[in-house]
Amino acid sequence: MRSEIATAIRMLSPDDVQERISELGALLHACVHAGASINFVLPFGAHEAEAFWREIVVPGVAAGGRIVLVAERDGHIVGSVQLGIDTPPNQPHRAEVNKLMVHPDMRRRGIARSLMAAIEQEARRCGRSLLTLDTRTGDSAEPLYATLGYRTVGVIPGYCRDPFVDRLDSTTIMFKPL
Repeated sequence: MRSEIATAIRMLSPDDVQERISELGALLHACVHAGASINFVLPFGAHEAEAFWREIVVPGVAAGGRIVLVAERDGHIVGSVQLGIDTPPNQPHRAEVNKLMVHPDMRRRGIARSLMAAIEQEARRCGRSLLTLDTRTGDSAEPLYATLGYRTVGVIPGYCRDPFVDRLDSTTIMFKPL
């Protein structure tokens, strides 16, 4: 039987992200190695995972264009999601959900659902009324998003490289009015 330790969701400041680079990098590394299609392919080292947080995420959070939420259990990061709010002037009502990750050992415990509920709340707080996202077609996240009210716009074939094998995977584009 799984231990039901409470999950705490919290927003990270740029300093928080920087201080927890190693832990965030380990989460990203584990998710990619478990097959997550979140922009990276194998081989993918821990230093590359940490570099993503340091070089892409920290500056985005510091500039105010990116929000990072983490799920913590017993003080350890077990999941994360990001919200891109750096939209063009004609899209101030929209935000993009990115990089929903739950550590492979912690899946199927409601963490992804909790992170999505929290990121939607943050989007509303920022005055956003439309969320968009993309997910690899057929991934386990696709039906999760559908149960959360996201609607499929379409599928783009050959959108991204598979993390494990030399092939191109399709992506499903989804949206949700808030």
